[in-house]
Amino acid sequence: MAKFLITGGKKLEGEISVAGNKNSALKLIAAVLASPSKSTLTNVPNISDIRVLIEIIEKLGAKVKFLNNVLEIDSTSLNSHEPDPDLCSRIRASVVLAAPLLIRFGKATLTPPGGDQIGDRLLDTHFSLMQKLGCSYKRENGKFYLSWDKKIAGKIFLEEASVTATEMGLIMASSMEDEVIIEDAAAEPHVGDLIDLLIKMGAKITGRGTNTLIINGGKLNGVEHRVMADHVEGGTFAIASAITGGKIKINEFEPENYHMILNYLGNMGIKYEIEKNSLIVLPSELKAARRKFQTRPWPGFPTDLMSPFIVLATQTEGTVLCHDWMYEWRMFFVDDLIGMGANIFIADPHRVIISGPTKLVADRLFCKDIRAGISVILAALVAEGESVVENVEVVDRGYQDIENRLKDLGASIVKQ
Repeated sequence: MAKFLITGGKKLEGEISVAGNKNSALKLIAAVLASPSKSTLTNVPNISDIRVLIEIIEKLGAKVKFLNNVLEIDSTSLNSHEPDPDLCSRIRASVVLAAPLLIRFGKATLTPPGGDQIGDRLLDTHFSLMQKLGCSYKRENGKFYLSWDKKIAGKIFLEEASVTATEMGLIMASSMEDEVIIEDAAAEPHVGDLIDLLIKMGAKITGRGTNTLIINGGKLNGVEHRVMADHVEGGTFAIASAITGGKIKINEFEPENYHMILNYLGNMGIKYEIEKNSLIVLPSELKAARRKFQTRPWPGFPTDLMSPFIVLATQTEGTVLCHDWMYEWRMFFVDDLIGMGANIFIADPHRVIISGPTKLVADRLFCKDIRAGISVILAALVAEGESVVENVEVVDRGYQDIENRLKDLGASIVKQ
């Protein structure tokens, strides 16, 4: 188990480029398998979730080359409809493989996906959508056995605006000749990135950025596509700059994906400038201008930024309520912040009340999940003394080479 030794109190300053979007890249990799052809994805983040998914698709028969964030996939030799169960247990995104496997083989056998344990993330909406498209399934001996013998087009209303269910629906519908309409669809930026890819592959899709998607599919082809930049990572580095009192220029900034993020950061007193494709975070007097901050589906504040935002609140003057209604275990990492001296009251599994600013002191910390992991690293960056952050492998699942990128900004961080 690797760990970081972090000495806090260093201002982070300089330039950093946002890596490719993890949540987008994972689904794009699955999508290109729907076509028996060669595809190239660029700006793919070199993180462990991506490497695990690559290993899964290689075992399915795909030929893969991954170098310098360029991923070449030849799926013509795909020969299995059952992804490796052990590998699937390591990442949540493995469930999306059902979509291209159903397209290619008319059947798929899956084990329940793994990933961070941040609360119940049921598959009900995913299977409901697949059934509406004509799939049947059964569960036996801990596996899901799916088949797609009859394709049913028409209108589908999702029971919730699930990102993953929307993405699976988009991939499957893009292989169908008759029109499919998905209502109550998710509209997150990475859903839009998938739509852009599928259009390049040959599908006709309207409604990008809305909750109603109209898909006319057919024969899909290989494609070359650049993965969008990760707005969650961009927001994370903006918070890192603000809490350390530094000045960071964040490149690969896509303004259309930051409206609510910048709204929330601005309401915490963060000053910034936008310069072409860069966000410049300025030294700021952190003071809360509102009292309640909560996640909600896009275009609301993303759940993946709530944990870093809580760290920001510990360094901001004022008392604020942070509410993540989506995942009941998202907040549990705040025990570590409390141990460092943060003034946080846990109201319930979804809500915490933070009074700041408080002086954090170094401690022994543990990365519980990707977002909690980066958050305790942020806390260690501002704490007095040397913190030991354990289980840092989990952070590599979502943040590319975080140790060296923080070092380049001036952080005192050593990996052991």
